[in-house]
Amino acid sequence: MDTHNASGGYELRFHPLFANHRAYAFPCDAVGHVDMDSLSEPMLNNYLYARAVMGLELSWPEVRLSRSH
Repeated sequence: MDTHNASGGYELRFHPLFANHRAYAFPCDAVGHVDMDSLSEPMLNNYLYARAVMGLELSWPEVRLSRSH
């Protein structure tokens, strides 16, 4: 699972629709906006992938408090 702690304490989480697939989580603000400029290149690629396969391989995302809070 790709996670990164957001300074605001929120994460945008995509859950897998199928067993044995990975989930993705990205730092975001309270309404789910991800600052793509602050992501590393691998994390940005994962974020763009997760957005592209919403409803096909991954669930629509949810905003949650990050696990560190």
